[in-house]
Amino acid sequence: MKAFVHHKIPGIEGTSYSDIEEIEPKQGEVKVNLKSAGLNHRDLFVLHRHKDTDPPLVIGSDGAGIVEAVGPGVNGVKVGDEVIINPSLGWNEKSDAPPEGHEILGLPDHGTFAEKITISANNVGPKPAHLSWDEAGVLSLAAMTAYRALFTRAQVKPTDTILLPGIGSGAVTFLLLFAKAVGARVIVTSRSEIKRNHALELGADVAIDSHCDWNESLNGETVDIVVETVGAATFHKSLGQLRKGGKMVTFGASAGDTVDFNLREFFYGQYTLLGSTMASTEEFNEMLQFVNEHKIKPVLDKVFPLTEARKALQRIDEAEQFGKIAIKIDD
Repeated sequence: MKAFVHHKIPGIEGTSYSDIEEIEPKQGEVKVNLKSAGLNHRDLFVLHRHKDTDPPLVIGSDGAGIVEAVGPGVNGVKVGDEVIINPSLGWNEKSDAPPEGHEILGLPDHGTFAEKITISANNVGPKPAHLSWDEAGVLSLAAMTAYRALFTRAQVKPTDTILLPGIGSGAVTFLLLFAKAVGARVIVTSRSEIKRNHALELGADVAIDSHCDWNESLNGETVDIVVETVGAATFHKSLGQLRKGGKMVTFGASAGDTVDFNLREFFYGQYTLLGSTMASTEEFNEMLQFVNEHKIKPVLDKVFPLTEARKALQRIDEAEQFGKIAIKIDD
């Protein structure tokens, strides 16, 4: 079968569109004929984490398609089912943190940038009927991450005001859609006027320039929750807009891993700082139910054919996208 693989050379230069062996499903597994896949920043990181001594790897964590074959012992999934891939491996039940051994599809196991994938039947869920194949293919990883951060960790309420720095990424776009679906007030930031305007079109209540004085732009308004995915570049501004006793959830650090802050001001402010990452299968199923209930659709930035997956990686590397980038595999 055809696939987009990484081998030997670190980075995008080590990728190629080539042939790879098709794997038949074993006990408890299913083989899915993939219609589409989704790109994440993780895919860029994998290109540097995948060792040059390892065999070729099919990258990609998100995908959707039709079940082509089922292995022995599979119940509840049958040939012909339209499914979406759950990329969270080895984290079944909702918990405070992932269990030891938790992995994400696409490293070390083969991922979704291929015509077919063989995976545990526990890692597929029913495709939401209101989504196109391209929309379904980009859903899982970013939507799971946003769902856990907002509902499991921050425990958002309809009366909350939420600050989302760096609107534009897939996960932050889902945070906006999910928060608005429950009736919360949402403030976003971006350096890009185009992204700010797009966020307002999607329902954001306020959109401010990341470079400005946030407190001045918001006339001193504070927020109940900040979901911080940028890192060092915005951490202090985000904390400065949080009300006393408010919550900050963080699951990204694209603009720096290390932050210094005043402990005394933090504990006097009674703030709560919560880490989050990915989600369990239980939360994956809750997220699908939420998406179905509210008829939420991912925001698609661009769609590339599998043969041009390298161009898709270059686009996400430039961070110019708004929403999710899809890889079309089969019409």
